[in-house]
Amino acid sequence: MAGVDFVDVRKSFGAFPVIKGVDIEIEDGEFVILVGPSGCGKSTLLRMLAGLENITAGEIRIGERVVNALPPKQRDIAMVFQNYALYPHMTVADNMAFSLMLAKSPKSEIDSRVSKAAGILGLTTLLDRYPRQLSGGQRQRVAMGRAIVRDPQVFLFDEPLSNLDAKLRVAMRAEIKELHQRLQTTTVYVTHDQIEAMTMADKIVVMHDGIVEQIGAPLDLYDNPANLFVAGFIGSPAMNMIKGRLAQDDPHAFVAPDGTHLPVARPAAAAKGRELVYGLRPEHIALDAAGIPAEVVVIEPTGYETQLIVKLGGADVTCVFRERVHVAPGETIRISIDAEHIHLFDAETGMRLFG
Repeated sequence: MAGVDFVDVRKSFGAFPVIKGVDIEIEDGEFVILVGPSGCGKSTLLRMLAGLENITAGEIRIGERVVNALPPKQRDIAMVFQNYALYPHMTVADNMAFSLMLAKSPKSEIDSRVSKAAGILGLTTLLDRYPRQLSGGQRQRVAMGRAIVRDPQVFLFDEPLSNLDAKLRVAMRAEIKELHQRLQTTTVYVTHDQIEAMTMADKIVVMHDGIVEQIGAPLDLYDNPANLFVAGFIGSPAMNMIKGRLAQDDPHAFVAPDGTHLPVARPAAAAKGRELVYGLRPEHIALDAAGIPAEVVVIEPTGYETQLIVKLGGADVTCVFRERVHVAPGETIRISIDAEHIHLFDAETGMRLFG
């Protein structure tokens, strides 16, 4: 096994830069997820690590080796693709063994590795089947098994769950995480789904427009987003954003454009007089008969919780309540805000001032 380092990595297609100086340090055995919207550069970064894209500038290291000029087969990596990339005319066993057969490994070693990987992934009874005879989840396991038998230094996953239905995605998330805990192989995983990132990663790299916005443990990013982009991207439902300023006569009050006053626990001196964005997670809002009035716009009961969208401070604000709320659109409820958990962002730079 080995760690992975991206050092000022850049990639341009002609005059158009798509990766704009990325620095990431991945420890040996870590499960790191690159997450961001479509077009942010995460898949390009993974492909450069795999050797499928050339690097315009910078260095990529696997362990102690700089691998910029090495072909994929010499990088000691194994990649699991979004579309599984299984050979339809080969059995499960042959698909899993293919890379070892190409390397002319002894048959006894091939059989041993395939058998071990099949046991780990619950494929032992399926080894004689063909891909067309498998479900989507089983095909995904075969693709993972093909990677495992190579015993690589680094596993690469390129949006491997995006073709699965919602229930199967949840199950496969748990399987991949359990697999990593068992093998402890360095893993770099690309997804646009922040729920996958939050539930699976040791460390998340949030990317946007070819740059790294923030790197950290899942809950660190959730609790301490560096800027508006990370705050809005990490979390489901997303963080609520309300524009405004601190009150002139009360630094513990934020004033929205419609005059609504919202609580601030620890105002920053740098925030005074500036255009701000008030960041509020849906779960930090509570029903309170003596609280701030808010008009109900949409009700979304899910069973174990109720989501409401209300008008607050001139903005649509999502609230999440554990109890069942019996209201109708157009009614007014009263809410309180946990000021200890709000965030203030500079409206111009997008950077978090405190929270």
